[in-house]
Amino acid sequence: MATLACAFVALILVFIAARPKILSTGGGRLFGLVALAAMPVGVGFLGLIQHVDKATSTEFCLHCHPMEKYGKSLHIDEPTHLVGNHFINGRVPKEKACYSCHTSYAMFGDVKSKMRGMKHVYVMYLGTIPEKLKLYEPYNNRECLHCHEGTRGFSEGTTHNEDNQIVKIRANELSCVKSGCHATVHDVDNVNTLPMWPKVADAKAADAKPADAKPADAPKAADAPKPAEGAKQ
Repeated sequence: MATLACAFVALILVFIAARPKILSTGGGRLFGLVALAAMPVGVGFLGLIQHVDKATSTEFCLHCHPMEKYGKSLHIDEPTHLVGNHFINGRVPKEKACYSCHTSYAMFGDVKSKMRGMKHVYVMYLGTIPEKLKLYEPYNNRECLHCHEGTRGFSEGTTHNEDNQIVKIRANELSCVKSGCHATVHDVDNVNTLPMWPKVADAKAADAKPADAKPADAPKAADAPKPAEGAKQ
């Protein structure tokens, strides 16, 4: 959309350059004002929207080196690992996996998430990257309940309903990611030793195999071993 808007503005500017007298009238001056001022602002706004939307993609979140292990943890093939369990089983949209869990579903949550993302970009290129990455604040159950509330697995889960724990979970008094519940999240310290899906070895073997590889030729009749004398044909 932003590209089309830029092309439209360019056509208007070419039109004004070809017929400058159009700006001599009142209506023409208004037309020129819109073309030279309002339209570029509009194009810039559309471009900003497009790039902000792109910033919600998993690819964008993982393109920085410090996020490499976090991206790899999406493929951990262990039921007790929260991130891998959600990603490889399609419980979050794969193209927006990071954003789906790390945005805030409160009022202005998207805006706050985008501002944090801009801060991350600044730190990546101009600041000092911390040795250990951590959340700005304790993870709120609200983000989990945005998807899980109303589902059978959550509402009728045996553990959730023990000692009326489900009430505490909904009130954010009992964290979903506490020890004994879903405490193993990214597990980046052990990510290189854990099983992955799809299998890394299989993926490398598939990549290494030439696309135009052909099956081995069958042995020719002349090359086949000859039966011993006296043997039945």
